[in-house]
Amino acid sequence: MIIDSHCHLNYEPMSLSLKETIGRANRDGVKFLLTISTEDKSYDKILNIISNNECVYGSYGIHPHEAKNHQYLKSGDIVKKAKLNKKIIGLGESGLDFYYNHSDKKDQIKCFEEHIIAAQNTQLPLIIHTRNAETETLDIIKKRLNEKKFKFLIHCFTGSKKFAFNLIDLGGYISASGVVTFKKSDELANTFKELPNNKILVETDSPYLAPVPLRGKPNEPSYIVHTVKFLSKLKNLSFEDFSNITSKNFFNLFGNLD
Repeated sequence: MIIDSHCHLNYEPMSLSLKETIGRANRDGVKFLLTISTEDKSYDKILNIISNNECVYGSYGIHPHEAKNHQYLKSGDIVKKAKLNKKIIGLGESGLDFYYNHSDKKDQIKCFEEHIIAAQNTQLPLIIHTRNAETETLDIIKKRLNEKKFKFLIHCFTGSKKFAFNLIDLGGYISASGVVTFKKSDELANTFKELPNNKILVETDSPYLAPVPLRGKPNEPSYIVHTVKFLSKLKNLSFEDFSNITSKNFFNLFGNLD
């Protein structure tokens, strides 16, 4: 069993043939999918998807790119949205992206901290996006953990080995996307090779970042098998064993799914 811990089923082209996309994933052993929120205005689509597809669960949150459009969002608003459906099992993706800076850094930080407060209040895991912001991300997580514990996952991890182990020391989980299969990702692959198996999840981030040998194509959840094959070989584990390990990690973080 495989779980795609991060996809965007409300994005084209997957949204145009959703049943077929989910069917292909199921046939390739992907039992559950977590479709991720990035902005408030598209949340209704996510609620509709999870209501009409038994194997799909969802999150509520605001991507750092969209922070500028959600400056007045408070933790209470996030909690309220998350409670609209029992199949909303996580918050985010939220975090910091200082590579593109599509939103002002102050807006990103404020939005990120509101999500953390919501995670603390609900004990729903926070799905974190971080790029070119390792120091700031780590500092904020540490500061907030000192106030009150919360669960978190760094999705589509592409950072440094030091950052990865600092996050794990704080109790976090780390998710691998198709990026780890890329030819120029040797350093990232070595990081995942050294990470403890009980802290790793897998994802597609589809429709982005299709793994080798499908790189450059629109990604979809069924393609996660290539990432799992790559990582299982890297870890010297069978495909089945590594799939089961990452699925168990998902349940440990998000809870058992009905």
